[in-house]
Amino acid sequence: MVGDEESITLVLNRLRRAQGQLAGVIAMIEQGRDCKDVVTQLAAVSKALDRAGFKIVASGLRECMADSGDGNKEPMTEAELEKLFLALA
Repeated sequence: MVGDEESITLVLNRLRRAQGQLAGVIAMIEQGRDCKDVVTQLAAVSKALDRAGFKIVASGLRECMADSGDGNKEPMTEAELEKLFLALA
């Protein structure tokens, strides 16, 4: 993962939150909870995952556009970056 320690911590916190929310959605379905409640929680999980993905892309944008430094990876093109962003849409 690229990015500074603070960004990585934020991403991990968001992913852990999403993991907990997803476990909650699974439990709600197993309990036969109301569809509205399940969908509301599922939307929260989706939003948490989206935010984590956006943070990963945003914090790593400089590294994605530049050579990784190991000499084995070419910098990403503008089209590749656009595709990466759109994958989260």
